[in-house]
Formats: sequence, C-alpha cells, structure tokens
Amino acid sequence: MKKTDEFSYSGTENLEVMAEAENYNAYLAYLVKKQIAGAARVVDFGAGIGTFAQPFRAAGLDILGVEPDSGQRQRLLEKGIPCVSDISEVEDGWADAIYTVNVLEHIEDDRAILRTLHAKLKPGGKLFIYVPAFQLLYSAMDKKVGHCRRYGRAELTDKVKEAGFRIVDSRYADSLGFLASLVYKWQGNDSGDINRSALKAYDRFVFPLSRTIDVLASSFVGKNLSLVAEK
Repeated sequence: MKKTDEFSYSGTENLEVMAEAENYNAYLAYLVKKQIAGAARVVDFGAGIGTFAQPFRAAGLDILGVEPDSGQRQRLLEKGIPCVSDISEVEDGWADAIYTVNVLEHIEDDRAILRTLHAKLKPGGKLFIYVPAFQLLYSAMDKKVGHCRRYGRAELTDKVKEAGFRIVDSRYADSLGFLASLVYKWQGNDSGDINRSALKAYDRFVFPLSRTIDVLASSFVGKNLSLVAEK
C-alpha cells in the first residue's frame, strides 16, 4: 500500500471473480457491519473495486475508501465513494471504525501500518481485520496477487497488540476452505487463477456448510482469520 499513482494491483482479475461469490461476500459484509454499527466515520482500508464500500455507502454510511491502485480508485470515485490513495491522507483520530478485508497480507511492513491505523482511529474506535490464514496454504494464487504472508492467529494477535490495540475477538473462518486450499495447492496450479465455476459451486454448496462447522472449528482451523480490536 505505497503512496503512488503508479501502483497497480496484480490481482484485480481475481477481485472481479471473487465479487461473484455471493454467500462469501454476504458473510464478510455481515461481519463488517456488526463491527461498524453506530460508527459515523468509517475507513475502508484497501477498498479495491468497492465490493463492500459501495453497498455500505448506499445504505447511508459515511465511508472513506483508501485505495492505492489508480484504476480501482477511479472506479470508486465514479461510484460516488470518496477515496484517497494513502492512509496518510486521513487525519489522525478521524475514524470511528476501520475495516480491512484481505489487504494486510499485501503489506510488507504490516507492523508499521497497524500503528498508523491505530493513529487514525478515535479513542474507543474499532478495527476489523480479515486475512488469509496459515502459511502452509501459501500457493501460486497468493504469489500472483502479491501476498507477503498468510497469518496465524497468534502472529496477528501479537502484531495488533504491539500497535496499541486491545483485542476483542480473534477466530478462524471457513474450515472446509482450509481443505479446499490444500487441494488447490497440491494440484500444482502455477497460474494463480481462480476457476470461476469451481468458486461458484463452492460458494453455493460448500461455504454454507463450512460456516456451520466453523462453530466448532474456528478456534483452531480455517482458510481465513478475522480479528476485532479496539483503540
């Protein structure tokens, strides 16, 4: 997430495909909305193509996008979503809540950006983070879209605490997705592309079951990891 108009995100095509995962995105929207409820000013850190910022904005929330990719940022502006290229352009203490979905793993110095996010929040402000989990699952897809890492629960919790936050909740998500990601990796797909048909089938038939299993499995396994913290 460097401040430059020349930045171009390599995973835009995958973002477009993932936007079609209706159950997955509805679940993420539910998680985010639960944490930003009542917030007057909200930052979408790494807003991408507006998968979440657009419906939240349409619902009347004051959403400010942060998106370094100039093409994606222009799309956000055309949709009527205020957007800046870098988090440094947000005033310290401005936000009541910040959410960042599948973004932190792209940032080499994640500790520094977590400290910056802490500075942008008001006292008592909420931070919601959702990231890929388990370095074991790192595959060609992670490499294609520029992931520096996948996270373990202890690692993310420690880094967020170091930045000055109090941890409210931390858990894994999409337990069956862990197995699906292992299969994807073992198949040796070097392109890093997402199979649109397979994604839609997983989203429709498997993901709802995975969410049910998460009730028991979220403390130890999942394809992703969510964390809620407070300043």
